[in-house]
Amino acid sequence: MLRGFLEKSATRFETSAAPELARTQKFTVMSWKQTIARSFRILGYDLSRYLPDRHPDAQLSQLMKAYDTGLVLDVGANEGQYAMDLRSNGYRGKIVSFEPLSSAYGQLQKAASKDTLWQSFNSALGSVPGTSTINIAGNSTSSSLLGMLPAHKKAAPTSIYVSTEEIQVDTLDSVLPRLDPWRGSVWLKIDTQGYEAEVLKGALNSLGRIECIQLEMSLIPLYEGSESFETLLSWMLERGFRLVGLQPEFTDMKTGELLQVNGIFHADR
Repeated sequence: MLRGFLEKSATRFETSAAPELARTQKFTVMSWKQTIARSFRILGYDLSRYLPDRHPDAQLSQLMKAYDTGLVLDVGANEGQYAMDLRSNGYRGKIVSFEPLSSAYGQLQKAASKDTLWQSFNSALGSVPGTSTINIAGNSTSSSLLGMLPAHKKAAPTSIYVSTEEIQVDTLDSVLPRLDPWRGSVWLKIDTQGYEAEVLKGALNSLGRIECIQLEMSLIPLYEGSESFETLLSWMLERGFRLVGLQPEFTDMKTGELLQVNGIFHADR
């Protein structure tokens, strides 16, 4: 009888203790995750799952797969950072990059020469073909055909212009028909520091061949004569493009204020 009583008591204890033990283990795991996450954030890093709802690169990759992207037009390529990120994230289609700055183009050309599906052009894209003068920023990436406003200089002092350069300007309408054939749809990325509207004006005849447009958009005026977020959004919507993604691009590190975003638009045809 004593043996039976002890066995029943042990069974009741294990049954009642199991939920509490599970809660304790779950709490311990969560505590470790939080501790590790806090440690990385102190160092300026963040740990997050690589999913479309958590990471902008994962979202970009998923959209490109969903829309069967086979050609990426990388307008405002600088040294090829965007294209290299695409390759790192698994995109294997054709890339055509446009960069007007001679110094940045040298690095872009070197990177593209190692990739048979990556072509580069040493020119800007705008509304009309010709030549123009570009302002070269101290950080290179903020270089623009437009003047820079105080808000930009304040948020990123290293972006202040240091010199100028004469460059070639083409239009997408004149370049796209000359490209080699490709498979899949076209993804147009425009990162031209306030000059995005001019690039779009030079692509009016090409919009019907473009599936997606990734567009840098300013939430406050950063360049002289640039179009606002609201104006660019209206322009895209009026031409049958629907906003399917919005990603942070440029933040004032002192205030935390978001200054620029990348809007991703899909053609509703």
